[in-house]
Amino acid sequence: MSDTLFRRARFRLAAHELRQLPADVGAEVAFAGRSNAGKSSALNRICDQVGLARTSKTPGRTQQLVVFELDERRRLIDLPGYGYAKVPPTLRDHWRELIDAYLSGRQSLRGVVLIMDSRHPLKDFDRLMLQYCRDINLPCHVLMTKVDKLSRGDAARTLLGARREMASLCPGATIQAFSSLDKIGIDEARTAIGAWLEEPAPDDAP
Repeated sequence: MSDTLFRRARFRLAAHELRQLPADVGAEVAFAGRSNAGKSSALNRICDQVGLARTSKTPGRTQQLVVFELDERRRLIDLPGYGYAKVPPTLRDHWRELIDAYLSGRQSLRGVVLIMDSRHPLKDFDRLMLQYCRDINLPCHVLMTKVDKLSRGDAARTLLGARREMASLCPGATIQAFSSLDKIGIDEARTAIGAWLEEPAPDDAP
């Protein structure tokens, strides 16, 4: 897929309920991750746009399902970061239910990009997300972010260890090193996401 498509990404809407999302046709890829793992920065770098997704030093700024449109049939979806902002428990529960319903019921969803901080990989949420993807047969690609904070040797060891653990949590899931700051792994990430976005919808399949 051409890098140009990612550069066309534009904010479409922010949904607090599934019914507010665009029609469930075409193909979309969701971005998930713990708050402060670098999800917004990764989205911005992949799309080569500085301010597409909001970044903040305060974790949990993404509080809805944020839709970025690539073209009329392809989208990227930014999910609320796990850990969330300082909000009432009822709202956190709503977000969890919303994400669960989205991941399990959205027909146009082709895969999940899971963002993990390379300095703190495979925390409880990461493991749960990988197992959830396994259980609902949803492809998952992990971006191990902020590898610029590690030495090359530490980054390689961390990547190998995470890949080994992932093999039991979610067979078939893939993982790569990524750094928004040093522009590491951008083409690899685009290739993985692009492959999903090129998959035909079930009703388009021959």
